[in-house]
Formats: sequence, structure tokens, C-alpha cells
Amino acid sequence: MAMEGLKRVEEVQRAVMLLQSSGIFPDKDDNANHDDDYRLLANLFLLLTKPCGELSLERKCRLVSDFMPTLTALLLEEASHLLVEIEDKQNAGSDLLPIGGAENDADDDPLPLPIHFSDMPMISFDAMQQANSTVEDFCRSYFMFHGMDANRAELIFRYLPLLSFTESYIYQMDTLNEKMYQGCGSRRNAHDKSFYSEAYSSWLFNTEALESDPFRPLALLLQRHELLTERIKDELRDGTEYWALERKLCGESSSKMEISIEDVMRAIHVKSFDYRVLNLLLYQLRGEELNEVHMEFLSASELIVEIADDLFDYEEDVLENNFNILRMFVRIYGTSKAPTMLAKVISEAEEKYDHLLKSLDPQLALSYQRRCEEATKEGGKITGHPLGSWTIPPLIADEKFYRSMFGSYER
Repeated sequence: MAMEGLKRVEEVQRAVMLLQSSGIFPDKDDNANHDDDYRLLANLFLLLTKPCGELSLERKCRLVSDFMPTLTALLLEEASHLLVEIEDKQNAGSDLLPIGGAENDADDDPLPLPIHFSDMPMISFDAMQQANSTVEDFCRSYFMFHGMDANRAELIFRYLPLLSFTESYIYQMDTLNEKMYQGCGSRRNAHDKSFYSEAYSSWLFNTEALESDPFRPLALLLQRHELLTERIKDELRDGTEYWALERKLCGESSSKMEISIEDVMRAIHVKSFDYRVLNLLLYQLRGEELNEVHMEFLSASELIVEIADDLFDYEEDVLENNFNILRMFVRIYGTSKAPTMLAKVISEAEEKYDHLLKSLDPQLALSYQRRCEEATKEGGKITGHPLGSWTIPPLIADEKFYRSMFGSYER
């Protein structure tokens, strides 16, 4: 059912794009929100293209043309009430079971999708592709903390649907958040949905929801499957906070306004919220009691990873105007003092990591360190203490000039 839903979403998206290119949709110059208009017309358009007995396309057009003038809001309201009553009777007494656990059988009927379109979490194929490396890293790095062998395919596929969907949803919203604050300059309005058409269809999301409650559809899905815990809610709130800080810090850093070191440190600490959400979901799916020792250690490890990644991606993050702790330290302390201040943060993070590493089972600690070595050799996102010495890349004092030289985001 999930694949059918995704296919349906893609069909509507293609219809929207076709009708937009044909000039059929209303003009957006009036600044009104036409997303619902587009979605309704796209669905009607798709309905007319589907086979219906021996009706020709010309006959369908004539029928719709003759029928539309007789359609009234009162008739639609009466039909809506009737359909809701029928659906309520069909759903009465139905039980919702959690997914991914041992209780589920492969032959069980799939759970119904949410009734309201706005509460239906949806992801794009691009988001699934981009999130795949994170899901792979999570399985290879975190499964060991649950006593699982990441090389066993049956374990991967048992939990893959929910883990992949969740990370894809987070990745998708993270990308939209970046698009939003990168479009906050004088030439673009953050709430101009046409700006997001390059990445995702504008009718899927709105910026108001991204700012206020971006995880509502995902949280409702987890709640329906009895997987939503208070700890997961806390991490989702951290994710919302991170995106707000990202918009604030990147917007302010680009406009040369003063930024707060407290905001920067809070952002880098909550940045890995997606890994913690996945880990907490895995505890729920397996019916395990939360291991606070493991959670604390992994949190310390995640902080070091984020800092290491920011150093590696520094130049790219400057070009794309993404949050990066080194960027923020240069903005706050200047190019001469920033490396020293960041080195202090790294030293404290390493000290905490080394202390918590000793609290792990020796075999688990050894396996995790080996995984770090594997990830380092592979050149991808590492998890845990980075091997070797830290290297601060050449600092960029004038980001605007740097972007003009190498081509990129411009405010």
C-alpha cells in the first residue's frame, strides 16, 4: 500500500507539472495560495484520463462540461456527510497493531492510510535515495548496540521500511528547510512556494507547517502504530528547534548580524536528532528497554561526528549557506581566534567521549571502534571518534567574495 500511495503522489505531481506548463492553472501573481486548487484539478485531470468503459476522451469532456454547471456546494456537502458515515461504520471496531514487531505477520492486512491528506506523511523518491546512506550507516553502526548483526539481511529488512521512511521524511524536511532560509533574501520570499519546485512539488508542504509543526504527519503515523514515545517526541522537538536555529543562524550570518555562541552550541548538539529518533524507534520495534548508557555514549559520539563532518564540508557549506560550526565560530570570533575556540570544544567533546567509551562492554567498544575505522577508510560519514589528528581547513573571511569566485548560493 505504501508503494501504491507513493505512485499516486507521483502521478498527481506529474499532472500538476503538465497543467502548469500548459498554462491551465490560475495565475499566481495575486499572491493567493492555489495549492489546493492545483491538487483538485490535477486529480480531476487524472480521473478523466483513466479508462471508463468505452467512453472516449471527447465524450468524457462533454459529460463533465454538461455536469459542472449543475454542481452545487450544498450537494457536495450532503455527499461528504454520507461518505463519512459509511467510512465510520466500516472502520468501527478495527484494531491498529504496531508494525515491525514479532506479533506482525506478513499476511496481515495493511493498515489504513490517514484520512486527511494534510496528515499523510509523504516522501519523494529523491529523498529516499539521499537518505539511503544514513540508513546504511545507522544499521552498521547502531545495530550492534541492540545485539544485532548488521550483515544479516533478514534483520535489515525486518526494520527497514520504518527506518527508511522516517529518515527519508526527515531528510526531505531538512532539505526544504535549507531551501527556505536560502530563499530569505531580498530577491526571494521565504513563503513563495514556486522556489521549492526544483526539489519537491509545492503542493506537498507549506512553509508555515515547516516552521510550526513539521513532524505532525510523521508523529501521527508513529502514534497510529503505537510507536510514539515521549522520548521520540522530545527528539522531534529538538529537530524542530534545530531547523529554527539553522534558519536563524544562516540568515543572520549571511546578513552580518550578530549571532549567539549559545545558539551555535545548541544547534550542533541537537543536529543529530535523526539518529536518535531512529535508535529510539528501534528500541520500540524490538520491545527493548532503553539503555541510557548506550544513549549517552552515542550522543557524545554524534557530537564529535558532526564537528568532524563540518570541518570536512566547510567550503561546501559556505557555498551553500548551510549551518556549519566552523562558519559560525569564524563569524563570532574571527579567523584568528576561531580555530583556538573550536579546538577547546573538540577537546572537551573528546574527553567526554573517551570517558563514556570506558562504560561500554569491552567487546562492544571494540566492535564500535572497528566500525569507525571502516567508515573512515570508506570516506563516508563516520560514526564515533575520528581517527588521526584534527585538521582545520583554510578559513574564509569573506564568504560573499568566496561565493562570487566559485559560483553558488547568493543572497
